[in-house]
Amino acid sequence: MRLDRIIARGRIVDLRSLDLEGALQELLDVSVEKFPDLKPEALMKGLLAREGTMTTYLGHGVALPHVRVKMKRRYILAIGRSRVGIRHDGALAEERVHLIVMLIAGERARDYLQVLASIARQVKDKELVDGLINAPDLDALHERLVGGLGSLRGVEAQQSRINRLMFREAERVARGANCSAVVVFGDTFIGGIQPGTVLSKLKTILVTRTAIETSGEEGEFNFTIQVRSFSNQRLAQLRSAMLVALTRGVVTFTDRICCVGGISGSNQFDTLVVVDIEREFQTLLTGSTADLLPADVKPEVLERVIAVATELAVEGREGRPVGCLFVVGDNVKVGSLSKPLVLNPFFGYKEEDRNILNPFMDETVKEFSSIDGAFIIRGDGVVDSAGSLIQATDSTHELPGGLGSRHAAAAAISVAANCISIVVSSSTAQVTLFRRGVMLPLTEKRR
Repeated sequence: MRLDRIIARGRIVDLRSLDLEGALQELLDVSVEKFPDLKPEALMKGLLAREGTMTTYLGHGVALPHVRVKMKRRYILAIGRSRVGIRHDGALAEERVHLIVMLIAGERARDYLQVLASIARQVKDKELVDGLINAPDLDALHERLVGGLGSLRGVEAQQSRINRLMFREAERVARGANCSAVVVFGDTFIGGIQPGTVLSKLKTILVTRTAIETSGEEGEFNFTIQVRSFSNQRLAQLRSAMLVALTRGVVTFTDRICCVGGISGSNQFDTLVVVDIEREFQTLLTGSTADLLPADVKPEVLERVIAVATELAVEGREGRPVGCLFVVGDNVKVGSLSKPLVLNPFFGYKEEDRNILNPFMDETVKEFSSIDGAFIIRGDGVVDSAGSLIQATDSTHELPGGLGSRHAAAAAISVAANCISIVVSSSTAQVTLFRRGVMLPLTEKRR
């Protein structure tokens, strides 16, 4: 959904309180005044209980407290700004919270975790946050919020005549080659693609490392796929992006697509490629997109696991490379073929709190990635365990030389159970997906 649709000017305030509970009370006061069915005491209890379970501090002076309750509305969003700063237990000693984004969600809001994750990704942009904190007044803050969270309004990158020519030629090639879509790699441009540059009657797909909300209006992209890459090479995100597009149903197994992009950050389209999806993924697919994704695995779960794995490959942990294994889907069968190496750190927590779609799970998963063993994740995103030893065997598939026990376990469990496994290599930082014992590298090896 478009986040600007739940931003109301009347629920944006300058905070007077210096502690979190007082700030939450101020935000609740402006949130429930028009909704008599909401009880501020119960909301406060739920918000504080959430803080006690897992911190909602995101960094850069931003906190995202949230709670789910019974109410008729899907969402209520309130934003509080503090120029002085508010004490928060999740922040470092010298840090203060300057922006509190409070989300109240109805129990029937099915996209709750996705909305929460979208807000979290947006307010991790330090430039956006600084602009909100330093806005001269609340009206200006509201305008910047709507601009920052509502639609594609990146910093305008200089567009040349060559870029427009390249896109027009991409359209011509797409029509001539019977392509179903034109894919644009947005990271070619610093600050995003200037509105009006990419206009087409064909289906257009934007591939970018930055989450962007599109409204579907004329001149915007029909779909946005967020894929991170640590490479500056042309179209480095192609394979991961097409895998996500397949699982979402944006493209099909028999489609052909035309891709246009360039070196990351160059501000210049210089490459045009036609990709036959069937040929690209023929080793994994046996005739349908459904064959790629296990029946119990939601597309957004696989997409999020790939994102976390790629972030670990890019960032490592505490400056060191990290290797880890994620097994997604068919958790009953996978559970019978695995055993704990350590006490399960996720045992006893609510399913919502340990769901990979919850943006506050990112740091938790990354922190536990250093534990030997695998993460076992249900198809709906709930993390069952970490530090699990995979005991499956596979004698039918041979792996390339140089791959170790983690890749062997990933291949074996993907044969023994109807699941997908994803490996981050500790030596090369390559991210590799396994399905039915067949491996598909999603990123190139880091040299």
